[in-house]
Amino acid sequence: QVYLVESGGGLVEPGKSLRLSCVAPRAITSTFNACLMGWYRQAPGLQRDMVATITSRKDTNYADSVKDRFTISRDNARKRVYLQMNSLKPEDTAVYYCSCQDDSQVYWGQGTQVTVSS
Repeated sequence: QVYLVESGGGLVEPGKSLRLSCVAPRAITSTFNACLMGWYRQAPGLQRDMVATITSRKDTNYADSVKDRFTISRDNARKRVYLQMNSLKPEDTAVYYCSCQDDSQVYWGQGTQVTVSS
């Protein structure tokens, strides 16, 4: 199975920041620039929820819980998408997944753990 590759997760204290990165594998770099890219998160025992999305034209959408704190961006030349997370809260703790959705299917990463705790 081909996965996107996330990085940048870790353990941070409340109020701190993290920047997540996601890179498309070689097999799907050709479709990356046309993808709707997104970040989703899943906390233990809960469903996977949308955090932020960004279109191929860089239009963005955010969950209400992260609006004004998180920023999604993409670099089409480098085939990467980022999630800048500021003012982190304990309730942001989850596994964060990157996705790439084209006209026919969606690709996922295997996730990166973000833990916000004092």
